[in-house]
Amino acid sequence: MSTTTTAATNQVVEHIVLFKVKPETPAAKIASMVNGLYGLTSLPEVLHLTAGALHRTRSSSLSFTHMLHTRYRSKEDLNAYTVHPSHVSVVKESIRPIIDDIMAVDWVSNDFNGPISPPANSAMRVSFLKLKDERDENVKVEILGVLGGMDRYAPIEQLSCGENFSPDRAKGYSIASIAVFAGLSELDPLDFDAEFVRSGEEKVKDPLESVLVLDYVVPAAQAASL
Repeated sequence: MSTTTTAATNQVVEHIVLFKVKPETPAAKIASMVNGLYGLTSLPEVLHLTAGALHRTRSSSLSFTHMLHTRYRSKEDLNAYTVHPSHVSVVKESIRPIIDDIMAVDWVSNDFNGPISPPANSAMRVSFLKLKDERDENVKVEILGVLGGMDRYAPIEQLSCGENFSPDRAKGYSIASIAVFAGLSELDPLDFDAEFVRSGEEKVKDPLESVLVLDYVVPAAQAASL
């Protein structure tokens, strides 16, 4: 979807899927996967969809190559999308045969503002946090508070963060965030780890077992040319 309509409510459901495409996969099959995903923009539940290759992955243990980001009005709409025959067909025919690994995280973004669909060429920094003790609700609230204030330290045009509510495919990551920038020139100079230190929130780093950070650029042409 290319719309830049602002959210009618201040709550959206975020859905991120990461794919690790097999290295020997022909480019035509990767394009078929991406185009198949873009075909799902016709489903009425989908408010926004972007998919494509990652610009950069920052992780010592996980290596993904592509990302899907979609937004919905509610968890019910996300569930309807998940079981829709068109989605099931794309997963079965175009995704599963060419991937080595997959990860998915879902969360409700409260106080959402800005366009539902970030403009073409926007840069997104997507972060996933795994806690040492996932049962500590106080720590989760504290970390979400820090993430929610990160737009004070950088030229972030839109910030979304929340707690994952679909743990089955999340590899233990329970907190996620998306920071949207005008482009790579605004994103590339930043080091979010350093911002955590400078913000005086060292106590937030202690409960973390792992952090996965990915950078993605919204394609200018979102379907036919991919």
